[in-house]
Amino acid sequence: MPGWSCNAAEMLPLADLPTEICRNLIGVFTDIDDTLTTEGAITDDALEALAQLKEKGLHVIPITGRPVGWSEPFALEWPVDAIVAENGAVALQKNKISSKNTCISASAGHSSLSKLYQQDSTTRASNFQKMQQVAQRVLREVPGSMLAQDSPGRETDIAIDHSEFTHLPPEKIARTVQIMQAAGMNATVSSIHINAWFGSHNKLAGARWIVRELLQRNLDAELGHWLYVGDSTNDQVMFEAFPHSVGVANIARFLPELKTKPRYVTQGARGAGFAQVAAMICAAI
Repeated sequence: MPGWSCNAAEMLPLADLPTEICRNLIGVFTDIDDTLTTEGAITDDALEALAQLKEKGLHVIPITGRPVGWSEPFALEWPVDAIVAENGAVALQKNKISSKNTCISASAGHSSLSKLYQQDSTTRASNFQKMQQVAQRVLREVPGSMLAQDSPGRETDIAIDHSEFTHLPPEKIARTVQIMQAAGMNATVSSIHINAWFGSHNKLAGARWIVRELLQRNLDAELGHWLYVGDSTNDQVMFEAFPHSVGVANIARFLPELKTKPRYVTQGARGAGFAQVAAMICAAI
């Protein structure tokens, strides 16, 4: 496996994923950055993989630390049920979600998006002001730190860039996380950003929430019939919860920091790895 020289003995190759598990899946959750995307964009093979999963009747839900504003065009264009953004805080779906915390947020041609929040508007407004103060403290106290370029699209969290358009060494990433946590925020590190927010939500809570809101199902009661694909430390809560989890090959970068690793790993990195997962599932159905 190119670039794969880490101690990953406890992870099995994707080829070992049992056909019976693939055949009985209800749906697939997936990270976006460096899982679906390659060099910042979704590739044709990954986009086709999403479509193939949907054609097989599976639910497909990307769940990401990216902002809701950044996610809107993809929620409109990609063949997915919904996109859950900002580490579980906000969901986007074409024209279907109906809830007291829902609003119509975007349009393209004859399509529009429903935007659903976990927090009410008063809580979001209060948290937003506090988050900006924490962000400014990070910028003052961590030399070289900068807000993620997608920050204008964020509503419920803040993000510091560590690997997308700049580079922060591990000690500065750790210091940033320390500042965020000291302010009472949840903080997590993705493949490109350090995200932080006020509230109890995370990717797993967001997955439970969207399955309940969108499908009227109980995710915890059927975790064995879902699969999760990811690539970094902010996916760890999903690796812990989902008995069937897959890391794309570039997860090698984060293995030393993972207490819980995915059950399986692909040969391909990023979007190519996701396409391999989809191909294996579709072949079994």
